[in-house]
Amino acid sequence: MTNNSEKFIIKDKYSMEELRELMAFLRSPQGCPWDREQSHDSIKKNLLEEAYEAIDAIDSEQPERICDELGDVLMQVVFHAQMAAEEQKFNFDDVISGICRKLISRHTHIFGDDNSGSASEVLDLWEKNKKKEKGLSSQSQVLKDVPRSLPALQRSYKVQQKAAKSGFDWADKYGPLGKIHEELDEIARAEVETETAVRNGQMSKEQAGRIVAGEVGDFLFAAVNYARHLQVQPEMALSGSTEKFIRRFASVEDLARVEGLNMEEMSLAELDSLWDRVKLAEKEKQDET
Repeated sequence: MTNNSEKFIIKDKYSMEELRELMAFLRSPQGCPWDREQSHDSIKKNLLEEAYEAIDAIDSEQPERICDELGDVLMQVVFHAQMAAEEQKFNFDDVISGICRKLISRHTHIFGDDNSGSASEVLDLWEKNKKKEKGLSSQSQVLKDVPRSLPALQRSYKVQQKAAKSGFDWADKYGPLGKIHEELDEIARAEVETETAVRNGQMSKEQAGRIVAGEVGDFLFAAVNYARHLQVQPEMALSGSTEKFIRRFASVEDLARVEGLNMEEMSLAELDSLWDRVKLAEKEKQDET
């Protein structure tokens, strides 16, 4: 069998068709064993990872990184489309046709008879048209349609947004704020009650753990609701706080090393003191800029 790999060479510019041909070749008997062995299920996590890397690139505001990571996301789309084409289920052209139809059918304020005067009205029209296309007859069906595969914070945010469309929402931010305090109290009460029940042989540790986890979940749901009322994306906010913690922890480590201290031998109060110094140094640096 003739190997056609010589037609694929490094050059400055490629077309969409060349990308599709390259992916088809990699999946062929002449191509790559790893690419050939993959399925929709085996690489589905890659699509999620590449999407998050694209978000990181966007946050970096570096055009070269954004371009590179968007290419990785596109490669995942082409990969899945190629596998589907081999199974004669759909192909890349079907993917393109589907999204074009969707863009036209959901922008009814441009391509139809609807009217909208603001971005928020456009979003309402999009949701209305989406609900109609999917045959969703109730708002509970709309909530169930939010993908389970979304990160939990993002999924709860979207579910709450859609529930609010039916008027099922707090009037202001103080409602979910009060709910946060209520849920915190319920966690503390559940912890005490389950510990007592386990000690008295009335329930297992596993049962107790499920009860406390349920209360913690309710607290997180309330926290997401509060963030939504503050117009804060909880997923992005938590990601930012996690990055901040890593950065400050690294600075604490560096500070301890410079001062000849062993973090594992330090008390929590001593570690907190280093942490506060790092925070102060960050603030002073921000003030200078």
